[in-house]
Amino acid sequence: MADEAPTLDEIRSWPATIDVALAARALGIGKTKLYDLIRRGEAPVRVLDLGAKRVVTASLIRLLEAE
Repeated sequence: MADEAPTLDEIRSWPATIDVALAARALGIGKTKLYDLIRRGEAPVRVLDLGAKRVVTASLIRLLEAE
């Protein structure tokens, strides 16, 4: 199912940066919630502003491995 959270192995195969919606799905939260956390400077992952917000996949992997 497309809405299921990806496995850690799947995430490890992703490109270096991903969009906020995909990162939110991996975190099990909505993209609106993640955008809100980013705006407040409270995102649990590293975010780059490249015209559009991009989440650094390595930071997502570190966070998920720590859980």
